[in-house]
Amino acid sequence: MKRAGMLRQVSDFSDFSRGHWLQELLCGGEEPSHVQSSPDGQHLLVLQKSRPPPLPRVVAFQRHSISGADLERNWQPPQPALVGLLFLQSPVTLGSWVLAIVWEHGRTEVWHFVVAVGWQLLQTLELCQGARARIVSVCSQGASLVWCEERPPLDAHSDMSKCAFRFCVCTRALEVGEQGVRLGTVRIVLHNSPEYEVLASPQHVFLVPAAASFATTSKFLLVWHPEKAKLTITAPSAGFVHSKVLRSSSESDFRKLLLGSVGLLSGLASLDIHTSAVSNSGGLLLVSTKGAVNMVEADGTQRHIFDLEGGPLAQGSPVQLKTFGSILACVLAGVLYLVDQNSGRLIEKKILSMKEVRFLESPGEEDSIQLLTQTGIYSFSFSKPEDSSRPEPCLVEMVFEEACRYYQRRSLSSSKLTVEKLKKGGVFQAPVALTAILQHSLHQKQKPARGLQDTYAKLLSTMSLELQSYVSLELLKTCVVCAPESEVESYCEELVEQEVSRVLHSDVDKDNLAYLNSVFASFPKAAWKATRSCLQLQQNGDGLLVARATPEVWKKVLGGPQQEEVGQNGVVPLFELICASFLRFKPKWLPSFVELTQQYVSISWAYSSKEGPEGRVPLYKRALGVLARKNKRGEADDEMELELLLCSKRPKAVLQALHLLIRLKRWQRVVEVAEKFSKLSPLLNKEIFTTLLAEFAQHRQLDPYLDTLWPLCPAELTASDILTVVLQHLPCSQEDPVPFSSERNQLTVGLLKPLLQRVVQRPCIQDEMYSDALQSPIFPPPTPPREH
Repeated sequence: MKRAGMLRQVSDFSDFSRGHWLQELLCGGEEPSHVQSSPDGQHLLVLQKSRPPPLPRVVAFQRHSISGADLERNWQPPQPALVGLLFLQSPVTLGSWVLAIVWEHGRTEVWHFVVAVGWQLLQTLELCQGARARIVSVCSQGASLVWCEERPPLDAHSDMSKCAFRFCVCTRALEVGEQGVRLGTVRIVLHNSPEYEVLASPQHVFLVPAAASFATTSKFLLVWHPEKAKLTITAPSAGFVHSKVLRSSSESDFRKLLLGSVGLLSGLASLDIHTSAVSNSGGLLLVSTKGAVNMVEADGTQRHIFDLEGGPLAQGSPVQLKTFGSILACVLAGVLYLVDQNSGRLIEKKILSMKEVRFLESPGEEDSIQLLTQTGIYSFSFSKPEDSSRPEPCLVEMVFEEACRYYQRRSLSSSKLTVEKLKKGGVFQAPVALTAILQHSLHQKQKPARGLQDTYAKLLSTMSLELQSYVSLELLKTCVVCAPESEVESYCEELVEQEVSRVLHSDVDKDNLAYLNSVFASFPKAAWKATRSCLQLQQNGDGLLVARATPEVWKKVLGGPQQEEVGQNGVVPLFELICASFLRFKPKWLPSFVELTQQYVSISWAYSSKEGPEGRVPLYKRALGVLARKNKRGEADDEMELELLLCSKRPKAVLQALHLLIRLKRWQRVVEVAEKFSKLSPLLNKEIFTTLLAEFAQHRQLDPYLDTLWPLCPAELTASDILTVVLQHLPCSQEDPVPFSSERNQLTVGLLKPLLQRVVQRPCIQDEMYSDALQSPIFPPPTPPREH
């Protein structure tokens, strides 16, 4: 774990061109509206939007006294305001860049800095196509510019609800070459939309609704994936909502995009965003008005990182956010917070003496943070602990934090349990004993063993195997970090197998389930191999799939947290995770796996038990849900759907599969399924036969299979019942009926004759029951005498 060092000054502006003027700008009464450093850290751009005197202006200051022409641009207030200062990579020279100054009406100036020459204007361009368009937000994504522009309606008296959706999100490639600067064609990402602030990461663009947006549209965020031409709808309160590939401009309409998700979005809470910024890992950092810092990933998932101190944030109180490697730096009200993004642990909290602090780029220095203040530039560096080989402090903290969560879940008290209370209370001895054992056993090779209490020594002998597994796991992690690239994959597979096995032999709660989801997403192939190993899946000599997993493992696979318990934040239950792995690496085994799980469920849980997995959603339906989430669907997926429906052997599923086969016109398979599953129950036999009889009445596709179908006729069906079904499903003819039709698909009596003969000649069940009682010793009975 990193620790923060001391704050030291690295520049007093004397190494900048016009350093005294820079200090005057920063120390003046009117604070700069925007300060930005170039990607190489050699230039500092200051934007002042104050009213005259002086005029609003942009000034560039060069570091290390680089000679050449300076850059200073100012404008008269009636002139459209400046909306963005963007640095774009130049493909001509590796590591070079250009500066794009974007004005509100779309005019863009592209500047380039040349050593010993200074700033040069390469070209002036027009981004927007319409003269009345107004840019409200702009960002750079790769070699393209992305912006949100307002397109006022032509009619000044238009409906206010329509005027709210007068914005459009556009993108345009900006290519800098030896021949100059060239703009690509305008591509519309989203039109008829509310106002959005665009924030770019290396692979994605986040669309954050502006504060003035409608309440309905301020409940979710949009993520645009340029490479896939896809828009994702996500809400911090619900996670991933919907994703759509934009194949044409008509699909880019904002209202059409939301058409299928209006019901879900209307019930969500409004966004609570005080500050937003993009991290270096590509996620979106959101600070709520309550001080909670969250990270929204490009796939729609969200995780909480840290809570700022000080209670609710005022609307005018600025919050500065910047990520440096795995460290999140945050400045609020003169306090610098350094937080580990991965664990959410507060590394250091430092009170700053400076009034205004801004973060600067520090290229190539992930272990330090550069701060711009009124007196100079300061660096805040990180250092590792002196004894980095001692893992006790971090390990002890992890034990006590886990113990806090464990005891808090089982506590009836409303007071919050903290690590400090746990250490000082003396009530809970389990975490104290465990930390003592860990510190003793993990360091007895490096230093003389410290004495343990007798009770701890007994516990140590019991835990020896678990400790050996833990030590071997830590050694394996070290091997993964230090191994050459050729061996990393094999080490990762072994590490993932141990982690999956460890989780499956512990309590699969929400945290462990989220961890398994991340493992399956990061190492899909290794997770698939680990799943096969843990469940002991293999084919026997007859080619059938068998599993020799223990009942405890099966219960973890099927009885863990379900979808309604884990929520909609991108986490799926373990059964769905395993089904997705089957679909990806061994799809032919998936129906057999579902059949195996159903056999285990029937043994372990009572029929229709609400505690078992079948008491909630049937397993075959859960597997079908995984299949439905595939991005691309083909013929193999239709076959997989059929197999999943049939392997369940449920009447409704079998009938659904039969209707699917009929829709696909696979008549040979229809007859095979009918012949196989009619034997399961008389009721299912009747439903299958009635369905096929209705199809037989409509067309002639089943005629070659009548010899196989007629023996499936249930015993309780009479000739009258058969004729009723046939007459109900006869196709409607447009012409008047004639005795001899030229149409070859008409049903004739000759086709029905074998079935009707079979039914009529079949002995009646009631006749067989009462045949003995109806027999008389004299047959026929004598004729009664006539009366005249």
